[in-house]
Amino acid sequence: MTPLSELLERIALEAGASILPVYEAGPTVCYKDDRSPVTEADERAEAIILARLAAAFPDIPVVAEEAVASGCVPDISCGTFFLVDPLDGTKEFINRRDDFTVNIALIEGSVPVAGIVYAPALRCAYVADKGRAEKLVFGSGPVGERQAICVRARGPVLTAVASRSHNSSETEAFLAGHGVMDLTSVGSSLKFCLLAEGRADVYPRFGRTMEWDTAAGNAVLNAAGGSVVRLDGSRLPYGKMKQSDDSDFANPHFVAWANISPLLTAP
Repeated sequence: MTPLSELLERIALEAGASILPVYEAGPTVCYKDDRSPVTEADERAEAIILARLAAAFPDIPVVAEEAVASGCVPDISCGTFFLVDPLDGTKEFINRRDDFTVNIALIEGSVPVAGIVYAPALRCAYVADKGRAEKLVFGSGPVGERQAICVRARGPVLTAVASRSHNSSETEAFLAGHGVMDLTSVGSSLKFCLLAEGRADVYPRFGRTMEWDTAAGNAVLNAAGGSVVRLDGSRLPYGKMKQSDDSDFANPHFVAWANISPLLTAP
């Protein structure tokens, strides 16, 4: 591990610890202007992450989901910044499904170069830094069993992961057009992580996402040997501001591949 990945782990685990009591008790749900749900767990976790990142990296701006929703958007013109989703998979969280995550990613030059995806209810985390991806599995204590992960080679039959809450006709067309024979539905950024640890081949996303939804999982998949591309085959970039056709930090449709050669993207 590097000092950065160690720090991201500590921050994510602390944020996750603040989430679990709310999960167990049942959250109070409010709705933002875009009608997406938010709970007190989102707010607690984000406050912890922002405080810890500010203390450790006072010169690196942080783009965090709830802060942006309240109008707090930092200057990221330097090209290096953190992206934070304190509780990805809020719908899973509200519906008492365990596949919600804490996401923190470091962006350099529009590329997610380090990050962590922590699933506190599942007691596992996926960490990426310096081109290395690892999975941590926690038992009864705070120290996880650590193992290196990588994508699997592409076989003749593809296994896909898709969003439980945001499936679409475009997704169905993509799966049919690429001969996908097996499909796993899972919430949050864990979809990227299933590809990263060699359990699936492709994750097509034809619904709306924001950069904080995808950056940490993208970092893990990149480090494990995969890639995330737009429908034209180009790498999915981060730090997208002043977009003519969408809001700041909104992603276009994309496809995440465990093994991107040969390249197959469009439905």
